[in-house]
Amino acid sequence: MAHSQGWVKRYLKAFCKGFFVAVPVAVTFLDRVACVARVEGASMQPSLNPGGSQSSDVVLLNHWKVRNFEVQRGDIVSLVSPKNPEQKIIKRVIALEGDIVKTIGHKNRYVKVPRGHIWVEGDHHGHSFDSNSFGPYTWRLYGRAASFLDG
Repeated sequence: MAHSQGWVKRYLKAFCKGFFVAVPVAVTFLDRVACVARVEGASMQPSLNPGGSQSSDVVLLNHWKVRNFEVQRGDIVSLVSPKNPEQKIIKRVIALEGDIVKTIGHKNRYVKVPRGHIWVEGDHHGHSFDSNSFGPYTWRLYGRAASFLDG
């Protein structure tokens, strides 16, 4: 009986040590390096959620790449929604600051992307709340963008 209590005590002690090391490491990793996100909706079809509303894709977001705002045209990014700051939107970077974009349904047919902004669009045109709706995205202001890992 005393032998089994000693084993349980050692197990709990090892578990607590591991837990108090693993949690801060995991939180730091998820905040600074990468995290997992679920993609819902049709705006990025067929690249993401090709099955429509019956399924949702799970993606790994790379925080490291955007730490120095090193986003390129064609990258898929997760951004804070300009309409609802509690919501994230996932879009493709179409243009960077200084680029001129031919828009789809925007009030101006052509837009020059201002400094500190990017132009983002969903792959499923007509089913996407994107820069054609809200204009160039002030991502340096919103800050927390995360691009997908390559692959």
